Amino acid sequence: MDPVAKQRWPRSGLETTLMGFGAAPLGNFFSAMSDRDAATLIETAWQAGIRYFDTAPSYGHGLSEARCGQGLRWYPRDQFVLSTKVGRLLTPRKREEIDFTPWVDGLPFEWHFDYSYDGTMRSIDDSLQRMGVEHIDIALIHEVDAYTHGPRQPEIFEAAMSGAAKALLRLRDEGVVKAIGVGVNECDVAQEAIERVDFDCLLLAGRYTLLEQDALDTFLPMCEQREVSVIVGGGYNSGILATGAVPGAKYNYAPASETILERVRRIEQVCREFDVPLKSAALQFVVAHPAIPTIIPGVRSIAQLDENLRTFAADIPSGFWSELRRLELIRPDAPTP
Repeated sequence: MDPVAKQRWPRSGLETTLMGFGAAPLGNFFSAMSDRDAATLIETAWQAGIRYFDTAPSYGHGLSEARCGQGLRWYPRDQFVLSTKVGRLLTPRKREEIDFTPWVDGLPFEWHFDYSYDGTMRSIDDSLQRMGVEHIDIALIHEVDAYTHGPRQPEIFEAAMSGAAKALLRLRDEGVVKAIGVGVNECDVAQEAIERVDFDCLLLAGRYTLLEQDALDTFLPMCEQREVSVIVGGGYNSGILATGAVPGAKYNYAPASETILERVRRIEQVCREFDVPLKSAALQFVVAHPAIPTIIPGVRSIAQLDENLRTFAADIPSGFWSELRRLELIRPDAPTP
């Protein structure tokens, strides 16, 4: 599978590479990198053929957007797709007064949630200035689910649908952005969003992986029916599908349970039998679904980028997927390459 092959989005006409560039690490997520290393990483991704880059104001309190803009600014604007988020506004503040957790330092801005119409308009303007680009292709309402706000705050979702969504619909109608949607961690929230608003796309962190396929029940069929494109982040379930079932392996940002560890061990056994890297299987499985044109693994180093490209391109025999089905390690209705 060619990681830099282009896939066309049915509603917006955008074309993204199968493997995009998840720019959260450029915001110093859990560990710092230099401006020079960030610039070199974007240049290397470009030379490899990657043409989709995803960032957000919250990543490093504006740092990821600033670095994406610096790295991409002088490339032909019609040759890449750029997405960012709305829902958090940044305000200047003394660095020593800011809690950057989980970012290891960032730009001297404090963020606060704002899903209002006016806040969304300001957020897009701020992002354009931070990145120094003339337009954004994809704007996503960021984190309106219980994963971020807790299960007892449905008013957050309502505010986003009545405020931010209205603003994004206007910006799309005016041609300021080409595609709009939400970026969340939960399928049911994503599904409710497309039931409520005429969105073009969704960014889903995990929830459809080698380990999780409940999205096949209603969510992904609805996306197919409505031609809504699904961007998948977290295809490794935050680590375990990259590391394997090693001690301390992370599943959804927490230590993996014994049940998950055992399931991954069984998948790894099939990988050994067919000489298939676990990471290759994880990446290729996700984008085999017709509603998913791209996956955006976070990239922290050139070595990691090179490994992602190599593993994505690995040849996987059809018998591998048949064996996973036979052992009930993937659902029988899950599309495979």
